[in-house]
Amino acid sequence: MLRLNSATAIIAIVTVAVSAIAILGGLDYSAVFAGFIPARLSGLIDLTGALPAWITPLSSALIHGGWLHLFINMLMLVFAGSQVERVIGGAGLLFAYVIGAVVAALAQFLFDPSSPIPMIGASGAISALFGLYALFFGRPKQVTRNMRLNRWIHVLWLLATWVILQWMVAYMAGGQGVMLATPAHIGGFIAGLLLQRPLLLWKYRKA
Repeated sequence: MLRLNSATAIIAIVTVAVSAIAILGGLDYSAVFAGFIPARLSGLIDLTGALPAWITPLSSALIHGGWLHLFINMLMLVFAGSQVERVIGGAGLLFAYVIGAVVAALAQFLFDPSSPIPMIGASGAISALFGLYALFFGRPKQVTRNMRLNRWIHVLWLLATWVILQWMVAYMAGGQGVMLATPAHIGGFIAGLLLQRPLLLWKYRKA
């Protein structure tokens, strides 16, 4: 059961509150004011009155493009976040979430640094939690007799599966006129995969 004082619940509550204000107050303005816009980092766009560009990888994760977008992301956050938090604790979860959001924004920037389209939503940060979840609760198959090699095969298989899934979703959504931040989702997932071992070592450093 999700505890209201858990890091997962706190992130969800804050995100819902900020997103609700943004949706009710004017989503177009909120997306420009606090969304992550790659072209701003490239120096191609200068927005007076918007949040500083360096903080928008985090602020953009608090804003969603509508109630359905918000509901789906919060559902995924609670599902993956609550399980991951059981393993690495609240501080570890919060760290992974923040790093996931930053890496997701960086991946989106590297994919199209001149894009003027604001990226909003917590999908990139949540993708990092899914990367952690996949490693914490998935078991490597015994492909070889080398356990370390089996682990790397498992990681690469998870990454390949996630990349294919994200591009398939983007392709299908594109036919409906929906823009998805696929590079951000992939970047966030990679961040989660890379953070798993360091977070475990930090969590149980005194064991």
